[in-house]
Amino acid sequence: MGFTEDYLIPLVDAGLGNSTYLVDLGDGRALAVDASRDLRALREAAGRRGLRVAYAADTHLHADFLTGAVQLAHDDGARVLASAAGRRAFDHTPLGDGDEIDLGGLALRALATPGHTDEHLAFLLLDGESKLGVFTGGSLIVGSAARTDLLGVDRAEELARAQYHSLHRLAALPDATAVWPTHGAGSFCSAPPGAERTTTIGAQKRTNALLAERDEDAFVAALFSGLGSYPAYFDHLAEINRRGPALLPDSPGPAPLSAGAVRDLLGQGARLVDVRPVKEFAAGHIPGAVSIALRSAFATWLGWLLPPDVPLVLVLGPGQDAAEVAWQAAKVGYDRLAGQLAGGMDTWRDESGPVAVIERVSAGDIGDLPVIDVRQETEYAAGHIPGAVHVELGTLRERTPVTAEGTVVMCGQGVRAMTAASLLAAAGARRLGVLIGGTGDWVRATGRALQEGA
Repeated sequence: MGFTEDYLIPLVDAGLGNSTYLVDLGDGRALAVDASRDLRALREAAGRRGLRVAYAADTHLHADFLTGAVQLAHDDGARVLASAAGRRAFDHTPLGDGDEIDLGGLALRALATPGHTDEHLAFLLLDGESKLGVFTGGSLIVGSAARTDLLGVDRAEELARAQYHSLHRLAALPDATAVWPTHGAGSFCSAPPGAERTTTIGAQKRTNALLAERDEDAFVAALFSGLGSYPAYFDHLAEINRRGPALLPDSPGPAPLSAGAVRDLLGQGARLVDVRPVKEFAAGHIPGAVSIALRSAFATWLGWLLPPDVPLVLVLGPGQDAAEVAWQAAKVGYDRLAGQLAGGMDTWRDESGPVAVIERVSAGDIGDLPVIDVRQETEYAAGHIPGAVHVELGTLRERTPVTAEGTVVMCGQGVRAMTAASLLAAAGARRLGVLIGGTGDWVRATGRALQEGA
């Protein structure tokens, strides 16, 4: 069909750090690879080209988002392509190593590439004998390979050794072969920072440090050295993807709720999630609300910090899109949105509902106040305020630190810190402050040096 890169449309989800790929097959049909349950960008891209998604391929049982393949099969009649070893419980075409699917002019060949998961496949896109590119999912990614500890620490080394062989199998492809990974910068599947999300086999052979390791043992050690923490919801999403996510309506969205209905739901065990910007939350919020500001990373922190089986009540600010919240929640399996407070905090105040505040503290005013730093371990080790106690935000569900009155919570910009402060306040901490900005602001305000190391 004379395939060119114009036929390939990468769709990046910056919040999850992942890419979906839409391939125009040249006859009004399309192939979607690693589509998430939030299909809005894919639908828009397909609509611009007048395409119907005829094939939906998943490289592995994703842990960081729910697959959109089931929805595409239902809505578009897409044929789902996935590993036979994944034992998916819904209708699909099970594939093993070397199996090929005729796409009509192009073909897709499955390559067993275990490591990130047991049943991982890469998909080699072929035009006759020409190897156009390979969808590598969570095996070979730009500058690295995806993590191998998602099935438990007891299997991490076994899978890392499998990942070594998978990467070297892919590296044997022609240097000109394009590499189209799912995981990229911003993903908690151990993707390194960087703007590039696609690459070539030749480029990775020259620049990927893991491919340059002298042997399998050195590869495993290097891979493990880059592993950080990952969101709690990763532990159960793969099984939902194996069973098949529930179908979604065209426009999921939380229904409006009166202040009285919100009180009733909270009394029945619902959790309150306030998605307004940090400044607005600090100035006044419903006591017990968790601050998770609506931004690209909203879904990650929702899934990391709140249980998936508890009804959620939302508080939005003026101009915020309730549908955006619902779509982000849906892609990580949070379907139990009980509703949103109609009229937001104005309605709550009008009905004399209790209001709590959290002070925002400038860097020059910290002085000798105790500090909790909730950034990731690598961020903390690179430089932190001397004496700051380190507690990653993602661990606050299991480990709530004892806080003295006047404790200041900090992160890189103040957004994660406000989330942490809201969780600590809900657990009973008093007189918390949140640092405006991060370590750079503290250095400029005090003229003092940061402390490095854990």
